[in-house]
Amino acid sequence: RLEMRNFGVKVCVIEPGYFKTMITNVENLEKNFLSAWKKLPEEIKASYGEDYLRQFGATLKVLQKGYNTDLSLVTNCMEHALTGLHPRSRYSAGWDAKLLYLPISYLPSALSDAL
Repeated sequence: RLEMRNFGVKVCVIEPGYFKTMITNVENLEKNFLSAWKKLPEEIKASYGEDYLRQFGATLKVLQKGYNTDLSLVTNCMEHALTGLHPRSRYSAGWDAKLLYLPISYLPSALSDAL
């Protein structure tokens, strides 16, 4: 963002939370993860273990329950960034981005890593 300022280009960062899209589709994520897992050397698979594989799938299913389905929250941020007279430098779309990820970004790294 700052590097582009020297060229007269204003960059706005849009930081969405988790939204229900094809990118966050659990079946697609699991399929891609399993495909990558199958290509790993046995040594790496053994280091992570089969429990890691199962926990990853379970975590995806839990996270999916909190996905936001209202994509207009993101597109409204995009619209404002592109057409607003005074666009902001950063936009957070979704409750999780505003209430969770944004505050965590201000914490010391050790604490945010733990969370």
